[in-house]
Amino acid sequence: MLLAGKTVVVSGVGTGLGHQVAAAAVRDGADAVLGARTPENLARTAAEVDPSGERTAWRATDITDEAQCEALAGLAVERFGRIDAVVNVAAFDTHFGGLEDADFTAWQRVVDVNLLGTLRMTRACLPALKERGGAVVFIGTQSSVAAPTQVSQAAYAASKGALASAMYSLARELGPHRIRVNTVLPGWMWGPPVQGYVRFAAERDGVPRERVLRELTGRMALPELATDADVAQAALFLTSDRARAITGQSLLVNAGEIMR
Repeated sequence: MLLAGKTVVVSGVGTGLGHQVAAAAVRDGADAVLGARTPENLARTAAEVDPSGERTAWRATDITDEAQCEALAGLAVERFGRIDAVVNVAAFDTHFGGLEDADFTAWQRVVDVNLLGTLRMTRACLPALKERGGAVVFIGTQSSVAAPTQVSQAAYAASKGALASAMYSLARELGPHRIRVNTVLPGWMWGPPVQGYVRFAAERDGVPRERVLRELTGRMALPELATDADVAQAALFLTSDRARAITGQSLLVNAGEIMR
């Protein structure tokens, strides 16, 4: 199995990407330690992906709180004795708008979660990661390198762009400890948020949902959107030994909408 014997910490385990990362980690042989703000989501995911309860542990975690991040990392070590990877899914992605109408207080909240919160969670895992090396994976966004025309999320894109920039420094800083740091950049990703957008756009424009979806997929090199599960697979590849020589890289998972 790709991740046999490893322990993976996953932040932001809800109903979408975080759930898929947790499911794929367990399926590929890892023990998974799950964090998110909503206990119900954590309990539901743990029960679904690991009915025995032997391969998962979870704790309600707000990544804006350093002590809660440390508690989640501590749970991983207490329960499974190690941390081999952390996949940072937790994000604040529901703030919309551009610069002219910006509420910078709201922007600060976005940055505190997406940039600083991710770094808090990563730092909490470092003592365990340093023991034998491992991997850090950030979940970024295609919007940080190519803004979409359908929605304006300047704060979200800026915060994720800053996170990708931080990746380069961390890859250098942590490389001597054999800790790799990479970022996955999803584009339009079929899962709960995009499904919600398709429903909203169809109702707003008075058109069938299929038409909205066709307009999205029409820009892709591949004839369908990437899914939450596709992005999860890419993230977990980067945590595995098959990616042992990959660090400081950003991987677009976007069905070829843009190519770099």
